[in-house]
Amino acid sequence: MSQKFVADVGGTNIRVARVTETGVTDIKKYMCNDFASIDLAISQYFSEMPEYQFTEGCIGIACPVLGDQVVMTNHSWAFSQNALCSQLKLDSLFVINDFTAVAHSLPVLNDSQVVQIGDGTAKTGGNIAVFGPGTGLGVEHITMTSTGWQTLDGEGGHVDFSPVDETDVVVWRYLQKSFGRASAEEVMSGRGLHNIYTALAQDAGKEATFAEPAQITEAALAGTCDIAAATLTQFCRIMGSFAGNLALNMATTGGIFIGGGIANRFPEFIQNSDFRARFEAKGQMKHYVKDIPTYLIAEPDHGLLGAAAYLQQHTAS
Repeated sequence: MSQKFVADVGGTNIRVARVTETGVTDIKKYMCNDFASIDLAISQYFSEMPEYQFTEGCIGIACPVLGDQVVMTNHSWAFSQNALCSQLKLDSLFVINDFTAVAHSLPVLNDSQVVQIGDGTAKTGGNIAVFGPGTGLGVEHITMTSTGWQTLDGEGGHVDFSPVDETDVVVWRYLQKSFGRASAEEVMSGRGLHNIYTALAQDAGKEATFAEPAQITEAALAGTCDIAAATLTQFCRIMGSFAGNLALNMATTGGIFIGGGIANRFPEFIQNSDFRARFEAKGQMKHYVKDIPTYLIAEPDHGLLGAAAYLQQHTAS
């Protein structure tokens, strides 16, 4: 039986699923480091689904997709789209940026799959932006055209990090000293959390004892470490300022969405943080952003759903 598949590829995990008329199913997750190349990971999925013959697919991947050759930013995988299509014995294969896939999920998400943060009301057909702290920082815009929704690709996760308050300045100085440049991804990602934590610990004259971002988050939520709590607090503030910048950039009256694998681990913390205050803190342009809604994507499979939506739009059957 001919089937379509989708994959969501990040710097750490690859998730693969079968496409159905109503969404995706048979989702399996693999560690990227367990496979020397992407074809081996997807072939593993196929081997676990012997009753299906996969003929079409769409891969959302965490790196720029500018031509046939795809090279991952935060992992070692690199491949030719045409060669991969042949290796997997497919009739057609689409490879898109992971946040192109995420953006395509937004029109198909319902109210139960998102959590609104603060006030604001979306305008139907208004421009939308989405960003997602994960292994890296993905950013995408989507706009309504005469032929439907169109994504606008870019590498917004690599723009400069701009300090807003004195704590941001502490973090910025640490990044400048450590890397020679302070980018948004170096504060809004897994390693970004660790960068903020290390910067604040050094500034306070304390030892940075946590090596993993998950440890920082756990300690912050449990209230067992003041530096970890300050880290997560600043992380949310920085996200708010960044989201407000996206709103200003493209008049995102359809809303700003937060995806990725980090923020949805602490939705209540974000709700109670200064995220929305920093989002609206745009001086004389506060009035421009205050009615724009901000949302946290609560649906864990939004990347796969978006890849499926893209695939369904670009295949005849």
